[in-house]
Amino acid sequence: MDTPPSSPAGDAFARLFPGESIRPVVPADLAAARAYLDSLTKPVGSLGRLEHLAARLWAMAGGARPLAVEPGLMLTVAGDHGIARQAVSPFPQAVTRQMVANFLAGGAAINALCRCNGLELRVVDAGCAGGPFAAHPLLLDRRQGDGTADMSEGPAMSLATCEAALRAGFALARDARERGSRCLGLGEMGIANSTAATALYCALLDLAPDEAAGPGAGAEPARVARKARLVAQALSVNADAVARGPVESLAALGGFEIAVMCGAMLGAAARGMPVLVDGFISTAACAAALAIAPQLAGYAILTHVSAEPGHARAVKRMTERAAPHAGAPDWGLPLLALGLRLGEGTGAALAWPLVRSAAAICNEMATMGDAGVSATEKDRIS
Repeated sequence: MDTPPSSPAGDAFARLFPGESIRPVVPADLAAARAYLDSLTKPVGSLGRLEHLAARLWAMAGGARPLAVEPGLMLTVAGDHGIARQAVSPFPQAVTRQMVANFLAGGAAINALCRCNGLELRVVDAGCAGGPFAAHPLLLDRRQGDGTADMSEGPAMSLATCEAALRAGFALARDARERGSRCLGLGEMGIANSTAATALYCALLDLAPDEAAGPGAGAEPARVARKARLVAQALSVNADAVARGPVESLAALGGFEIAVMCGAMLGAAARGMPVLVDGFISTAACAAALAIAPQLAGYAILTHVSAEPGHARAVKRMTERAAPHAGAPDWGLPLLALGLRLGEGTGAALAWPLVRSAAAICNEMATMGDAGVSATEKDRIS
């Protein structure tokens, strides 16, 4: 089948995932959740943003109770980038593969945080340089190639490869739900992937390269300036593809791991699962997913604000576009602000206990009536 020349939002989702849909969250469910939360044995609104999160989980479930967010699954998706040869990162490309080996050996931050917080972890090879890894119980092989091409010289990948990566990610989420997972976290690993994420923010959210570019894995100012120049070059070289739509933009500027994460976010939302979005690179995948299917906003939970300077700017621009579909006044305010800039899914793993806690207050707290507690006149009026 020939690929259509363009993929506007909505049309792209239907073409990529025929027969699938993402149920929009509806105001009635959010209102019902808030009314129930107000009836619990506490002053109205006294659990703050935890109540906002609980209301969102209620709406994601379509009002079905008890809220089921466990077990949770973290997918740390790895891939290599051709732009790495332009020295945009202080680390060599070989570190991607070395860190995947570290994940599989259980020695990385994401391993420790998943163990600590009760999250299952799987590592996805979306396309690391050096060929396939040996089989391992934690490893999922979804390779799309041996790393992308250099986006400053042309498209990072073909449109067909990008679509295959999106479908692979969608299938990962579908399969996870069929195996019992009820919440999906997304993290990544890939030397130079902050450069790809920067380019996507510029293409999808109309940010300027010098606004979005940052130190990534610790680049010094001269290297950050070089990164911004190369992003501007990539945007120019791939301008025709960027103009055609979000999937074409993802193919031209993204990475295998970013495309797989984007597909997984869409797949999780199509199964009604909350999606825990990690930092700078995972949020770029979310921006692409929102451009393909705005309804994703109802299921995407921004877990932390990255120390990467462009992240807050990107989230602000995303929020303007996501607000009509999110159903939450604080959608663009990430749950945590800890100065994190590691990636891997670490921020999402740290936010996971908050998601469990939000579900628990809905599932386990008594109402005023059940507990025989007299509400104040103020509470009754509220």
